[in-house]
Amino acid sequence: MAGEIWVYAEVVEGAITPTTLEMLTKAAEVGTAEAILLGAAPGDAVETLVAYGAQKVYRSEDPVYDDFLTLPAIETVAALIEAHQPAVLLSASSYAGRDLTAGLSARFDCGAISDVGDFQARDGTVEASIPALGGSYLSTSTLVSQGTKLLLVRPKSFEPKRAGGSASVEQIPPPADATVRRVRVLDRVTVPVEGPQLEGANNIVAGGRGLKSAEAFHMLHELADLIGGAVGATRAVVDAAWVPYSMQIGQTGKTVKPDVYIACGISGAIQHLAGMKTSKSIIAINIDPEAPIFKIADLGVVGDVFKVLPQLIDEIKRRKGRA
Repeated sequence: MAGEIWVYAEVVEGAITPTTLEMLTKAAEVGTAEAILLGAAPGDAVETLVAYGAQKVYRSEDPVYDDFLTLPAIETVAALIEAHQPAVLLSASSYAGRDLTAGLSARFDCGAISDVGDFQARDGTVEASIPALGGSYLSTSTLVSQGTKLLLVRPKSFEPKRAGGSASVEQIPPPADATVRRVRVLDRVTVPVEGPQLEGANNIVAGGRGLKSAEAFHMLHELADLIGGAVGATRAVVDAAWVPYSMQIGQTGKTVKPDVYIACGISGAIQHLAGMKTSKSIIAINIDPEAPIFKIADLGVVGDVFKVLPQLIDEIKRRKGRA
């Protein structure tokens, strides 16, 4: 099994999402990568998809995909699957991707594999690897049903690589069935975010309950500003309403893979490790020498975060001539 590996492309805040490009890169390695792009998109969206490996793009610019939730996309993608029978459909593990995959699974009465970290084509089917217990081990799953295999892929599972090349573009019609226009989008609200975004940040400074209050996060923002990084948090901190959900890293938050991850007052619960364990270098600051975070840290500092962070900030300022 190889064949056509389809990727459901997503656009967020006017740009193709990084996970889309990651999935396209993997699809091109496994088989023939093709993409589905529905609704509004930047002018160079098709060129971007082609640059990362798409050999064909199914495209519709109809506003129905933006004005109504999920159902038009499910109808269109289902029709394309019935007509072309691709081997695999990859969707990001995002709100849109999960809704689409759930709808297709119900439509075709088939299973789907979620939280996929990697996959291979084997023996006429697909074999997917799913990280478990914070990445402590991998479980392997396959789909025994006939037809297109549906996979939901974790962000940061693959390294996006430009492939170049050319592709054909097939314009597709929007669904004519009026029933798909039942759930309308009334409004969109963008949460204001300052500084670099977590998903693409090379450096991340994250805080946990060891910071004791929302006010203590000012230290993290100051350090992040000095190193050109973004600020993240654990679920416990978000649940305490110290910071917004957009900053949450972990199993129920965002998955990140920065060059440097500085964990401040984070114990290292499995759910949090699931979202940051693949960081290239992990620095942990915690007063508890038995904190689980030290087991995966490349550098561990046993100490009071309220003493260590100010010293670190002062030293960086001194070296940058900003003291």
